Amino acid sequence: MPQEGRHISAMDCRAKGRSSTTVTKAMSNTEESLDRWQQHRYFGALDWATQKHMVVIVDARGKIVEVFSIEHSALGWKKFRERLAPYGSIPFAIETSQGAAVEQLLEAQMLVYPVNPKSAQRYRERKAPSGVKDDELDAWSLADALRVDGHGWKILRPEAALIKELRLLCRDEVSLIEQRTALIQQLQQALAEYFPTMLDAFEDWTSVSSWLCLQRFPTPQALQQAGKRQWEKFLHARRLWRQDSGPRRLELFAKATNFCGTEPTIKAKSMLALSLVKMLLCLEPQLQEYRRRIQELFARHPDHDLFGSLPGAGPKIAPRLLSEIGEDRERFDGDAQNLQCFAGTAPVTRKSGKRILGRHKRRACNKHLRHAIHLLSEQSLKRCVWAQIYYQHHLAKEKSHANALRSLGQRWLKIIHKMWFDRKPYDAELHHRNQLKHGSWVFQLRPC
Repeated sequence: MPQEGRHISAMDCRAKGRSSTTVTKAMSNTEESLDRWQQHRYFGALDWATQKHMVVIVDARGKIVEVFSIEHSALGWKKFRERLAPYGSIPFAIETSQGAAVEQLLEAQMLVYPVNPKSAQRYRERKAPSGVKDDELDAWSLADALRVDGHGWKILRPEAALIKELRLLCRDEVSLIEQRTALIQQLQQALAEYFPTMLDAFEDWTSVSSWLCLQRFPTPQALQQAGKRQWEKFLHARRLWRQDSGPRRLELFAKATNFCGTEPTIKAKSMLALSLVKMLLCLEPQLQEYRRRIQELFARHPDHDLFGSLPGAGPKIAPRLLSEIGEDRERFDGDAQNLQCFAGTAPVTRKSGKRILGRHKRRACNKHLRHAIHLLSEQSLKRCVWAQIYYQHHLAKEKSHANALRSLGQRWLKIIHKMWFDRKPYDAELHHRNQLKHGSWVFQLRPC
């Protein structure tokens, strides 16, 4: 499903009240944007699909003036631009914030307004309470919703090419890492069935050396026949010999045939293991190429020092944070709570009066940013005393490891937003002084 995108609540996730000044200012801004919005004469929507899109245009009174479908092809989008030429650049609603359809709308000079899928469903139900559904109804309900409520929606701003490429590369790199993890898990399962000695000999199966060892000695019998001299030669050549692990591995290799699979199992599973090793060896250079390109783009961006200064971010997490948060300082309306909701660290609270009816994990969020914040929180435990104290405090409240990291990520996002908005790198000393100045409760705790 499409991500929540820019449609995030401006209200605090903890249902905290706003000051009268803030409310008055928000009402004034709404009135101004409504006046500007009423100057638009036409509003459009596109119900997108893989091969075919439905387009509906309504006028300022809500009357349908255009209904047509286009193929997702060069000719189809040429038809779209020709049909929309008399209307100029008009607001356009679509049920996603990314992808080829969005790019084509932006190239056609449309004012794109992404809509959350759940909101789109509610708008459709408002038009058809019976539950009927078709492409034309979906497009019409979005176009009319844009006409009525669009003054309060967030427009999709075009991104810099560098940020977009960096984000796509980071996401694709994560996908490749997930594929590598799946292959390693299959390899470990195969070894458990026919070659447990090799499985026990290496703790880290993400290392190329472990794959090469299996490729050199694919079966227990091949390992046994090679002999001690070949084992030592391989371990020294791959710089795997250590005073503790070297003799232990030799001892395991010497007993390789004592506990292994049957002959049919060895023949079948060794073939699978070698196939998986070949795929892993092909995948690893591609991951290195992705890493090189990501680092190159990250170094070219003016915010690289800002995100690189975060403790534990390193060369992998920092580019992911930059690519997902972006460089548009107006994106979150200057409010860290909007960034926290976007990243999924802020819980969803259901409240009536003073009674809290429930609180659960936020699922409508940017999953990629949430994962990056989770990794940053985990890495910061080794480098920040206050982060370790904060984490231990939440563990003491009988929270799980993931919940404690999510709470820590919520705090990190507030810091990141301030750094990002002010364009200043993380300063551990400054942060420490601010905590002391404001009497932070973190320093009243003791690490467990």
